[in-house]
Amino acid sequence: MRVAFYAPMKPPDHPVPSGDRAFARALLAAIAGDGVQVDLASDLQVHDNRGDNTRQAALRAAARAEVARLSDDLRQNRPDLWVTYHNYYKAPDLLGPPICAALDLPYIQIEASRSKKRLSGPWAEFAALAEAATDAADLVFYLTAHDLITLERHRPPTQRLINLPPFLSRPDLPAAADCGAPGRPMLAAGMMRAGDKLASYRIIAETLTLLTEEDWRLDIAGDGPVRGQIETLMAPFGSRVRFLGQIDNAAMARAYDGAALFFWPGVNEGFGMVYLEAQAAGLPVVAQDRPGVRDVLLRADQPRPQEGPDALAQRIDSLLKDPTLRRDRGAAARDMIRDGHLVDSARRRFWTAADPLIGCRS
Repeated sequence: MRVAFYAPMKPPDHPVPSGDRAFARALLAAIAGDGVQVDLASDLQVHDNRGDNTRQAALRAAARAEVARLSDDLRQNRPDLWVTYHNYYKAPDLLGPPICAALDLPYIQIEASRSKKRLSGPWAEFAALAEAATDAADLVFYLTAHDLITLERHRPPTQRLINLPPFLSRPDLPAAADCGAPGRPMLAAGMMRAGDKLASYRIIAETLTLLTEEDWRLDIAGDGPVRGQIETLMAPFGSRVRFLGQIDNAAMARAYDGAALFFWPGVNEGFGMVYLEAQAAGLPVVAQDRPGVRDVLLRADQPRPQEGPDALAQRIDSLLKDPTLRRDRGAAARDMIRDGHLVDSARRRFWTAADPLIGCRS
């Protein structure tokens, strides 16, 4: 069996690490298996982050050429299924719908986001194309309860919506970190770019000023164009804050293993792969109770955004002063990841829902 896979926002072989890339790679691992070959259908990146009509027009033209090329190629070596990851108004799937229509392929979307309010404004045409692409899907896997709201509201009558909880690409857990050991730093991790990521870093800086526990340190993993601004935010804390830069998976695993807790507010995160990774390592997490984030955290009683940095600081202080609490929360988080957020569980969910589509087209 062959599956064609496409990620319009960021292909899984993109050189810049991110949560999107990590989850695309996790999906490739989940879909593949005995007798299943997953091919990256195209690396065409259809992403406009600025609402630039000229760029959108150029991307549509590139997509038309890619559809023509792929349609000819895939007729010679027809896949059984097309899967698109992360179709939304800034990165619509311009390939899957026309190719699936031409070749009569089952069409699946994973993490589709509907945004009718974007049908006017600078992304209007891209938003309309994203909506049409989701309308065309036979099956949509949603990752969070927040995404389900609009997917259900605008679902075509024959379309199925199936929950696929976010997951790690690994079949088992890493070794457990001893998060209760003395002298360990907190850990934060996030790309350093303007917008929501910078907003999370601002919340971190505000929170640090409110901690009452004196013996704290924070390691930050990540890099990007606004690193200078973030370094300025953290400058008042001196050597207590250490920048690790952009690090590879092995170094990130060591950072989790050596931490006391994981702290990331999660401003407008879709869900956040780092939360899964931190909990798999046995770290307690401090975040804000936000849509998407709450779907992947052990406890749903994280502070609400309106409670501000004070509530985050109180939670961090309680964990820093109590090693037993850190270990207990970390162990419970590992159990949660083991029971529902690893690749084997995702593979079963995916194929249980996808198999009937292939059967009805064969």
